[in-house]
Amino acid sequence: MKDGKKLIITIGRQFGSGGSEIGRQLATELGLGFYDKNILRMDSDESGIKESFYYMTDEKAGNKLLYKIIKGMTPEIGSPSLGSDLVSADNLFRFQSEVIRKLAAEEDCVFIGRCADYVLEGTEGLVRMFLYGDMDYRVRRITEKEYFDQKDVKKNIKRNDRERRDYYRYYTGQDWQDMENYDVMLNTAVLGTEGTVRAVKAYLKIRGYEL
Repeated sequence: MKDGKKLIITIGRQFGSGGSEIGRQLATELGLGFYDKNILRMDSDESGIKESFYYMTDEKAGNKLLYKIIKGMTPEIGSPSLGSDLVSADNLFRFQSEVIRKLAAEEDCVFIGRCADYVLEGTEGLVRMFLYGDMDYRVRRITEKEYFDQKDVKKNIKRNDRERRDYYRYYTGQDWQDMENYDVMLNTAVLGTEGTVRAVKAYLKIRGYEL
């Protein structure tokens, strides 16, 4: 940031609301690191565990900080153990959370999902966002991306929202969509991607950031 103030943005989002695109655009325009669920995801199936580590470090080959942090953590207590619980969801979540904390300590950045708002609670410069949109808007967006058969789009939106809600409640004990967990909640169906980015930047200026 121009003024040297710490800025960490976390984005919780309903499925199809455009959270990843908005987060990426914010990161680009503000010069922040960007970490979405595809970078930080640690699959818990036994056959995929090694691929998950490589995915986090090698898929984004240009991200030297992420590579350095994960490589440095593997022999430490914060990394997944080599015992029978290696692939447990809780073990992987602990590791992922430590990666998030270390990244936030090293640079200003944007995190998408992964309970980052909870993991980073109390962190200097933390701005916690939640993005949502009405169902018709989200159905249109997901239909355009052709992730699912058109007849299954709404069903899969509801399923993904449910999984995100359950994941958040399991690891935080809190309601995923509770306004008290966030500093800003924005309706992307009303604002659109560009409008949401502008709204966030306006909010940051109110918070005293020089953009």
